[in-house]
Amino acid sequence: MNKGAAIIVVAAKDGSAVGPAVEKARDAGVKVISYDRLILDTKAVDYYVTFQLEKTGVWEANYLIEKLGLDKGKKGPFNVELFTGSADDNNAKYFFKGAWELLQPYFESGALVSPSGKVTKNFKLENWQDISIDSWKMEKAQSEMESRLAKYNGGKTHLDAVLSPYDGISKGVINAIEGQGMPWKPGTDQWPYITGQDAMVTALSDILDGKQGETVWKDTRALATKVAEVCVTILDGKKVKTTETMNNNKFDVPSILLDSKSVTKNGASDAKDTISVKDVVDSGYVTAEKVGLK
Repeated sequence: MNKGAAIIVVAAKDGSAVGPAVEKARDAGVKVISYDRLILDTKAVDYYVTFQLEKTGVWEANYLIEKLGLDKGKKGPFNVELFTGSADDNNAKYFFKGAWELLQPYFESGALVSPSGKVTKNFKLENWQDISIDSWKMEKAQSEMESRLAKYNGGKTHLDAVLSPYDGISKGVINAIEGQGMPWKPGTDQWPYITGQDAMVTALSDILDGKQGETVWKDTRALATKVAEVCVTILDGKKVKTTETMNNNKFDVPSILLDSKSVTKNGASDAKDTISVKDVVDSGYVTAEKVGLK
């Protein structure tokens, strides 16, 4: 800003703490773009560019609903464990909101239950932080999952599915299951269905190996390109076209929300937004060698 920047793009680790800094930028006439994570509790934000946040949870929940046959009328009860992202990340609550709105009716009906007791039929969306994983850490997810598995009687109580909002958390869940010596084997109908987000290399590999069922791919190249386009538009003195708004506790920030895709091992022939690991590789996002695709 001191060197005359006309625009600053901020990927905020702490959405609230960065407020005073961007307010100084705004006072100096600098445009502020919030990148991926929303800057909170200030009016010094001009635009927010990210992905459809709730859609991430919708993808994850729909995958579990379909795999468990809930959409076909199966009553269960199915044993599931639910995780949310870091309690200090504004995005995490939106990811869970998209999923919970679809899963809540099944908890209320008894079709879904959590043997760990972490989520009951009376669980409320506003309590999402009760099942959060601090800083999205794999190690913390693994420790939490190990504690929950204590309720599964060495595998005699079957774990049917895990709602994980992020691939790092998913990996921690997988490590816990394998480390506890549970009798379920990856790639069989005894292995739980596990979701994720970000299409990390480890997740794509685990999907091919049958350890993780699904991830949500948010193509970061598209996000960077869109932010660059917004910057050029501003510098050209033109009006930025936004599609929606996101409230940051102070006002509704003009926002651009990009589309994501659900990724499974083989994709879905009847759903263009559910793609395969090979489709991700073919896009150039990651190499076949890195994910172990033959």
